[in-house]
Amino acid sequence: MRLHYLKHVPFEDIGSIREWAVLRNVTVSCTELYKGHELPSVEDFDALVVMGGPMNIYDEEQYPWLVKEKEFIKEAVEERKSIVGICLGAQLIADVLGSKVYENNHSEIGWYEVEKSIDEFPFLEEKMTVFHWHGDTFDLPAGAIRLYRSETCMNQAFIYNNRVIALQFHLEANTFTARELVDNCADDIVDGEYIQTAAEIFVKTKKYSKKANNAMFQIMDYLSNN
Repeated sequence: MRLHYLKHVPFEDIGSIREWAVLRNVTVSCTELYKGHELPSVEDFDALVVMGGPMNIYDEEQYPWLVKEKEFIKEAVEERKSIVGICLGAQLIADVLGSKVYENNHSEIGWYEVEKSIDEFPFLEEKMTVFHWHGDTFDLPAGAIRLYRSETCMNQAFIYNNRVIALQFHLEANTFTARELVDNCADDIVDGEYIQTAAEIFVKTKKYSKKANNAMFQIMDYLSNN
């Protein structure tokens, strides 16, 4: 299996997905969009991961590569590639599938619980405490199935055509990736009902990341077998 991922900033990498790839003998390649790298042909990979980033999906004037990236994701969907979108990546997928992406009522930063919305996919936990770092959300695309919701965000995750999974949260998060986000996006950590301090984030990362990473492994295994 060949896995390709799209990276929007140097400090948001694939975390535990890299561990999964090593264990499954999966070949990994990357397009660093912020460096102006060219996108590959969709024929060059079997699965695609679209990572997060501090920009928004509508910041095309500031980040002109977003235009080609959206076209690329759309082509990958049409070619029935297995796709995972994380945070910004999930929002890009929602946009490509025709849904509105907009500012949520609350930003979520830190480890908060999400609740499963359907009975299918028994490998997914009914409730999980997962790592969030987002202010935007999206409407559920036509034909998609909601996987998770939370107290403050109705659409936390969805699956489309059994091959495309969008996650507002970061199941790939580990101690290193959480610290990278805290170090590079410290200005986002302000007083808020669903915003934890850096100290809280580090403590909860040690407590919850292993279970979250296991869920990420389960999702990657599911997609690699479909």
